[in-house]
Amino acid sequence: MYNVKIFKFSPIQENTYVLTNNKGEAIIIDPGCYGKQEEQHLEAYIVSEGLAVRLLLNTHCHLDHVFGNKFVAEKWGLKPKIHRLEKQVLDYAPVAGLMWNLPFDNYAGDVEYLEEGDITGLDGDPLNVLFTPGHSPGSISFYAGKQGFVISGDVLFQGSIGRTDLPLGDFETLSASIREKIYTLPDETVVYSGHGEPTKVGTEKRTNPFVK
Repeated sequence: MYNVKIFKFSPIQENTYVLTNNKGEAIIIDPGCYGKQEEQHLEAYIVSEGLAVRLLLNTHCHLDHVFGNKFVAEKWGLKPKIHRLEKQVLDYAPVAGLMWNLPFDNYAGDVEYLEEGDITGLDGDPLNVLFTPGHSPGSISFYAGKQGFVISGDVLFQGSIGRTDLPLGDFETLSASIREKIYTLPDETVVYSGHGEPTKVGTEKRTNPFVK
């Protein structure tokens, strides 16, 4: 069973997730730490808990979700796991950083690809990969079925949805992802989003004003 630790990083207040099991192993999802102070904050938690970081996962590769990719990859000897359609977004992230006045040193090494239906995670605690594009062309969500939560990136928020006015975004595609991949999960499934507070699938099905 995973313990879910949330960090809010960068001026964009992105949610970085650290999942840990009872063996002292960890997964870092969407490291958004911006600058040395936030990197040190993340590292201090890992060290204080005595964790061995096994995986680096990205739901998608918009700049605020990959600010810390290079740091995490180099610190713990990992390759980011992303959907193949996000490679172009990852490569563009430094340009976006300059446009938003948030320059950063982007990860430029090898990546590994995840597809719909793949299973990642730690031994005994699988994370099913759901292909949930629309906010970004290769957005994926990580579903822990036996524990009842999904980490959705910027697909679905509490009372809102991901932006579709960014390059390669599409509202109809995002709506279909939410209805067909997220809303089909059990109503009590906790949704851990890329920004803001957690919500539940059933709550959003009933009350979300953007996708009913």
